[in-house]
Amino acid sequence: MLSHSVPTEIPTHWYNIIADLPIKPPPPLHPKTFEPLQPQDLSHLFPDELIKQETTNERFIVIPDEVVDIYRLWRPTPLIRAKRLEKLLGTPARIYYKYEGVSPAGSHKPNTAVPQVWYNAQQGVKNIVTETGAGQWGSSLAFATSLFGLNCEVWQVRASYDQKPYRKLMMQTWGATVHPSPSDITESGRRILKMDPSSPGSLGIAISEAVEVAANNEDTKYCLGSVLNHVLLHQTVIGEECIKQMEALGETPDVIIGCTGGGSNFAGLCFPFIREKLKGKINPLIRAVEPTACPSLTRGGLRYHGMAPLISHIYELGFMEAIAIPQIECFQGAIQFARSEGLIPAPEPTHAIAAAIREALHCKESGESKVILMAMCGHGHFDLPAYEKYLQGAMVDLSFSEDKMQASLANIPHMS
Repeated sequence: MLSHSVPTEIPTHWYNIIADLPIKPPPPLHPKTFEPLQPQDLSHLFPDELIKQETTNERFIVIPDEVVDIYRLWRPTPLIRAKRLEKLLGTPARIYYKYEGVSPAGSHKPNTAVPQVWYNAQQGVKNIVTETGAGQWGSSLAFATSLFGLNCEVWQVRASYDQKPYRKLMMQTWGATVHPSPSDITESGRRILKMDPSSPGSLGIAISEAVEVAANNEDTKYCLGSVLNHVLLHQTVIGEECIKQMEALGETPDVIIGCTGGGSNFAGLCFPFIREKLKGKINPLIRAVEPTACPSLTRGGLRYHGMAPLISHIYELGFMEAIAIPQIECFQGAIQFARSEGLIPAPEPTHAIAAAIREALHCKESGESKVILMAMCGHGHFDLPAYEKYLQGAMVDLSFSEDKMQASLANIPHMS
């Protein structure tokens, strides 16, 4: 059952959940002064309109016509009922997934890459820099810059640069220049290489390199693919579409599930539904799912501390819950999904799939006919080495060290 049989329009506005929160999120702090950030503190990195979107309390932001025109290349994205997975599980639950893998880059990331590049182009910016890990964000930004004629330079985490050459080639095909990070191009990269010439890199290092280049060049701005408020804002096209699609099918979700790394895909699907929940129109359980190896919400992360502050704030307010699922269970679910529904998920949404399967099996035991909605944020065509590792029995569940967490927390500055 596809949404293509349902008349659905591309949304005309992005939704800003901050407008409806009973307690507003605290302001971000300057990393040097620990004072609230001011708009001018961000002007060397971002164009004016994105800075406004980052700090606004307006409920809805108009999507520029030029952005909508590009969205039409792949939006609206399909809402699909996973009937074959339901049959495989023997569950009375009805499972739906909102599939973002139909975008040119294969994930939800172009939903924000396109407007970010458009706003930069409107301000006369010529060069865009960014970081990328697996390459989903880098390829999405390269796609967007190719449409607007801007130069794109990407620092890709060295381990992914070596292990995932096809995403690098996607970026290059769309005209981007791609560097392995750490690189010898930046001061921060050279400093890391001096300490460890064989460093595999990290997302934090790649961010440092891209930000350094943007800060030192007047004609260059920086784009980020998750975490920030304006990124989450742009992704709400997912949930706004999905509300209309569910209504057209006569369905109301009982449980909404999404994976959380930085949080943009989860926010994109869930924030519009949280709005409807706050109005009293619906009452779904909103569930974030993260890896047990990097439990940012459930325990505090060790690898990349980049959970969106807005997601953390909404979690603290009690409008959502969070669970962590180990890697092997996630890939078990991904294999079940691929062999029943036909789509090979990216590693990130395997967490949502595993949680949806847990919920569906609970319904099998209880006899409940719940409607389960999950975010399927992209395909895994360039992530097959991870599937190879699972299928060969080489995948392991990483243990989480309480000692390492406490040691990491001890290094965080104490704020009054």
